[in-house]
Amino acid sequence: MAQVLEFKLPDLGEGLTEAEIVRWLVEIGDVVAVDQPVVEVETAKAMVEVPCPYGGVVTARFGEEGAELPVGAPLLTVAVGSVDGQGATGDPSADGARSVSGDGDGSGTSGNVLVGYGTGAPAARRRRVRPAPVAERGHATAGQPAPATAPRPAPVEASVPVAPVEASVPVAAKEPGLGAADPQGPVAVISPLVRKLARQHGLDLRKVVGTGRDGLILRTDVESAVRAAEENAAGAPPVTGPEPDTQAERIALRGVRGAVAEKLSRSRREIPDATCWVDADATELMAARAAMNAVGGSAAGPKVSVLALLARVCTAALARFPELNSTVDAEAREIVRLPGVHLGFAAQTERGLVVPVVRDAHARSTESIGAEIARLTEAARDGKLTPAQLTGGTFTLNNYGVFGVDGSTPIINHPEAAMLGVGRIVPKPWVHEGELAVRQVVQLSLTFDHRVCDGGTAGGFLRYVADCVEQPTVLLRAL
Repeated sequence: MAQVLEFKLPDLGEGLTEAEIVRWLVEIGDVVAVDQPVVEVETAKAMVEVPCPYGGVVTARFGEEGAELPVGAPLLTVAVGSVDGQGATGDPSADGARSVSGDGDGSGTSGNVLVGYGTGAPAARRRRVRPAPVAERGHATAGQPAPATAPRPAPVEASVPVAPVEASVPVAAKEPGLGAADPQGPVAVISPLVRKLARQHGLDLRKVVGTGRDGLILRTDVESAVRAAEENAAGAPPVTGPEPDTQAERIALRGVRGAVAEKLSRSRREIPDATCWVDADATELMAARAAMNAVGGSAAGPKVSVLALLARVCTAALARFPELNSTVDAEAREIVRLPGVHLGFAAQTERGLVVPVVRDAHARSTESIGAEIARLTEAARDGKLTPAQLTGGTFTLNNYGVFGVDGSTPIINHPEAAMLGVGRIVPKPWVHEGELAVRQVVQLSLTFDHRVCDGGTAGGFLRYVADCVEQPTVLLRAL
């Protein structure tokens, strides 16, 4: 007797609530092995291949490539076990395709799946009856009305593969309280967090116009509706924007771009930041780097990068000014100083800006930091960074000089307390030892959370960094 088991999008960790389907790795009718990757998804953190805990025949897939699914939404169904030709479960109270959560039959399944998943004891057997003919999903059979929700796929015989049509009902319709029992139908939102935000403000999502693809309701739509409701309640005229341009291109804020937008917006909302900057003569730093790379030639290993040197300078500066290696617990009204330095560095990739983290940078040498930066940068460009490699930073180094610009006012990487920005290093007129000379000059800028320290501490940190850039021997005191 074959069982059709439903595999849902698992919890991918790090608080992620949705993922975008990038590429299906299996087709309907394919035979999959236990723990075989079946789909590649993109989260706000990284690209992930999702393994299926069941072995059997794929009978249905949910969602096209490019679709975004919330955690817990069905991904695919797999026919597991032998086939006795008796058909599907006839009990309307029982789903023909069972969820992976705790429903494993112990045969052909795996417990080695992603966060929040595991397989348990088999469910009790249910009475089976011969099924009625199954029509295409979302449509009616001849002479019968169309079902309000897409039926789950029935078990299929291995000798006669059946390819069920993709579900035509949005995934949001499968969430509790928003199924076909609702006479007005489901409301499509980008994530469960949007629905929660609407509930908190007593907002009826049916009155919100979604600006996402196919009318999908985004978080910004809910926030705008809440603001409008508050203004109307206060007697203020509602703020209306310009008429929408039907020719304008709309690009959904999701994946990496959406995560960056949300994090930077949160930083601006919650952190009272300030920026200070200074020009520094980097001639001696560049000479020291050239000397380090000349020692031993190519046999000495990879070249020391400017970014690695600046990262080592940052760890020394944070040891002197630990206020900037901290975070703010707003709920407890406390500043939390962190014991170790996990140094993030901004890396531009084809997928957007990401910030990989060098763990325990304070305990590493310049060479070790450089090797880790190179490894993480390569993984970022290949889209292979894991969520763990993109989170947990305590301070960020942003080298925007690679874009050919001199200065910037960085936005702090929430929930950190500071970010050091580095401009391009270029020849400029400079007074050196009382004489006008052409020197290699760089602009350094520090954006810091004014709650953790005042300008004196921030200025001291930045001045120490500049001193190390101008006189690299200053670093010897920190070794």
